[in-house]
Amino acid sequence: MTSTLDPASPGRTTARTATGPVRRAGRWIDHWDPEDPDFWAGGGRTTARRNLRHSVGAEFLGFCVWAVWSVVVPQLPAAGFDLTLDEQFWLIAVPSLVGALLRVPYTFAVPLFGGRNWTVFSALLLLLPTLALAWVVGRPETPFVGLLAIAALAGFGGGNFASSMTNISFFFPEAEKGKALGLNAAGGNLGTGIVQLVIPSIIAIGAGIHLERAGLVFVPLALLAALGAWRGMDNLSTATSDHRSWTKAATHPHTWVISTLYIGTFGSFIGYSAAFPTLLRTQFPEVTTTIAFLGALLGAVSRPVGGAIADRLGGARVTIAAFAVMGLAAGSAILALHLHSFALFLASFLVLFTGSGIGNGATYRMIPAVFRAGAHDGDELAVARRGAAGCIGIAGAVGALGGFLVPRGFAMSATAHDSLVPAIGVFIAAYVVMATLTWAIYLRRGARLAGAGI
Repeated sequence: MTSTLDPASPGRTTARTATGPVRRAGRWIDHWDPEDPDFWAGGGRTTARRNLRHSVGAEFLGFCVWAVWSVVVPQLPAAGFDLTLDEQFWLIAVPSLVGALLRVPYTFAVPLFGGRNWTVFSALLLLLPTLALAWVVGRPETPFVGLLAIAALAGFGGGNFASSMTNISFFFPEAEKGKALGLNAAGGNLGTGIVQLVIPSIIAIGAGIHLERAGLVFVPLALLAALGAWRGMDNLSTATSDHRSWTKAATHPHTWVISTLYIGTFGSFIGYSAAFPTLLRTQFPEVTTTIAFLGALLGAVSRPVGGAIADRLGGARVTIAAFAVMGLAAGSAILALHLHSFALFLASFLVLFTGSGIGNGATYRMIPAVFRAGAHDGDELAVARRGAAGCIGIAGAVGALGGFLVPRGFAMSATAHDSLVPAIGVFIAAYVVMATLTWAIYLRRGARLAGAGI
């Protein structure tokens, strides 16, 4: 290893290996070329994997905070809060809405501030929603609008997904980027199921229900995530905001087609995950809601499975199959409500979660294939990759809106009809429309992209 003067800052030395990253103070890396095999073998791979590990941990925590109100809300009436069912669903839905809206600015924060710096900041930012939660659950006199504002703070956890995925995309070569982003996304999604598994036990330790622990438990974890990112992650000065990719993606009609499909897949996953504990408590009060974690867990672990199957069979085919499975499972859930069969209701939703997870992976797999279609040379492929990157960011933000729409759909259905059946019927109709749209644009004989392997 040799030391050289940093031309950008006289007097500062830079550590340089023959083929590896070029570093400077503040954990900044000034030279990063993962497509160079020598660079990748000479320290690039080790650095990228270390950043991925800490990124997964921070994103996992973000998803936990994003989903924590799904566990807290069913317990609020027992803690003295006088809330209607509609108000409860508002508290569940608003974090998803805020998280979806934050995904766009969070995407651009990484190139602006550095991936390491932003991960540290966004992890520490989780102290705000968690400490506010711990404070408000002990004050049942809090007006609903105040409670809603504090629930909205949990949306900070949802924004972490976008910045984490953006940051990791800069570290890996194209050949390994899909796997790395898949691991990063799956690690984050697992947080939704884990929080629904662990938090009910934590708040029930000892006599009574201690809802404040649902927030306090994340305080040391947020500090650890920030410390881990501070000590183990890096900033890439070569990571720049590509506004052209977003502009290109935003003007590409397939971006909005795929974003619509992603509302049906990822939106269903995050929306059902948020609403499921409350659905169980209201429809089957004789059953503990702790079993709700199974749905979110299945949705998370099935996501990479969907991507792998889509690699073999094509993303469009697997997406259509996922919507078909989800529609049938939703129909089965309606039957379960008519029969008041908890076993059938649970089984139906577990299949629904699995279908949404598989659809997540398959729909994401479609994005690079759609933008690559018609590209013939290196320059066109480079443009296609930039467009696909922008589409991923837009689809991720739009798809997360499903986390707001699904709970609000249940709320409106229960309020207007005293039944969940109308809402589920609307969801089934949406899955039919989305499956038909996928077939018509990407598989129908005579469609322009029918033979593109999408």
